[in-house]
Amino acid sequence: MLPFKPVDESDLAFFEALLPGRVMAKSIPTDYDHDEMTEYGHFAPEAVLQCLSDQDVQNVLRYCNEKNIAVTPRGAGTGLCGGCVPIHGGVILSTEKMKRVLEVDTKNMTATFEPGVLLMEIPKHLEGTGLFYPPDPGEKTATIGGNAMTNAGGMRAVRYGVTRDYILSMDVVLPDGEKVTLGGKNVKCSSGYSLLDLMIGSEGTLAVLTSVTVKLVPLPQENLSLLVPFDSLDDCIEAVPQVLASGADPTAVEFMEREVIAAAEEYLGKQFPDSSANAYMLVRLDGDDLPSLEARADRVTDLLLSLGARDVLLADTDERKDAIWNARGAFLEAIKNGTPSMDECDVVVPRDRIAVFVQKSIALSREEGIRIRSFGHAGDGNMHIYVCRDQLAEDVWKEKVKRVMDALYQEAAALSGQVSGEHGIGHAKKEYLLQSLGEKQLSLMRGIKAVFDPRGILNPGKVV
Repeated sequence: MLPFKPVDESDLAFFEALLPGRVMAKSIPTDYDHDEMTEYGHFAPEAVLQCLSDQDVQNVLRYCNEKNIAVTPRGAGTGLCGGCVPIHGGVILSTEKMKRVLEVDTKNMTATFEPGVLLMEIPKHLEGTGLFYPPDPGEKTATIGGNAMTNAGGMRAVRYGVTRDYILSMDVVLPDGEKVTLGGKNVKCSSGYSLLDLMIGSEGTLAVLTSVTVKLVPLPQENLSLLVPFDSLDDCIEAVPQVLASGADPTAVEFMEREVIAAAEEYLGKQFPDSSANAYMLVRLDGDDLPSLEARADRVTDLLLSLGARDVLLADTDERKDAIWNARGAFLEAIKNGTPSMDECDVVVPRDRIAVFVQKSIALSREEGIRIRSFGHAGDGNMHIYVCRDQLAEDVWKEKVKRVMDALYQEAAALSGQVSGEHGIGHAKKEYLLQSLGEKQLSLMRGIKAVFDPRGILNPGKVV
């Protein structure tokens, strides 16, 4: 890979002629130099280019490829692994203004969006269709394009799967400016290599997404939530496989510790329905009629009480559901609000090893004298472990957090886990990806990168 060309005045003049009023270079907002995990550094771009169409994207990439200018694709910047920050300078290609809903096709049960559509905006675009888009990542201000490029998961993955399971097609622009369509509205395909699946989760290192078509499913008419307190985290986690095997078909199965709930209460200024137990399971059930839902809830309730739950609290009103799920949605911000800096571990392990992994994090917290908080998706083995700096001096923090993160990823590997369940690799987790997958798999990925992006201009320094 050749050294990247710095952006100069002639480049800026070209970009301004191409994107009038949508080029930032002299005074770029600092929001563009980091993502939500500021621990991974600040990297200022030389210019921010706000595209409005696939033609804009094509023109920018064609020019940057010819000039060898580094390009970092970016949506809302809500990532947690440094995936959308320009660590090699160059330009940020922003799709945040590409927000059109191109089509809602009720006959084929699909919707097509430009990449800048926010996750929180999708339900209103589907109102009245009787359909919904199931993936439910916690950060609702993320874009659908960012979700696609990180294969985001979320709380409904237990029943419905992750983003990859719902993408039918993508329009992408290759680094040389050529636009290609991957996939289509067909419900199945066995026509050569799946370049579509390769693109999903590639974190903008292979091409830039300009539209995505997703499949929709019928919207459940009713839902209930169960908040289940346990005296111990082990009992809570060990009950998960039996809940999943009970036939109740839960939509979400989450776990959380009492300390995280307390942080959310303080952050939101609202009391959680119960905060007296050491650990909690949160179960959501969806269905088409209340009687069948209540029967499933009764089955889960009896099972959980037999497995050591203190109680099973039913949330069957909008107010009670909101109290629980709003708190769950605020966990990350609540933890972040209580410490000047933090690092995150987003590992996924087999479901029956979650308790072992979380207990390892608790032991590390004691050994290192550092605060660690955890919550996550018990139903699919994906945990979010946050190591908090608090009042530690910079040099002490750097030493401790490195030891803790190394130990956490080693433990995940020993439990047959993987580095990331849904947040991606970015530049922050590359070291751990190599440890997890080994040099052979990484070399294959680098070969794929070289085929799509021979000059290496797209999101350089990320993933591989």
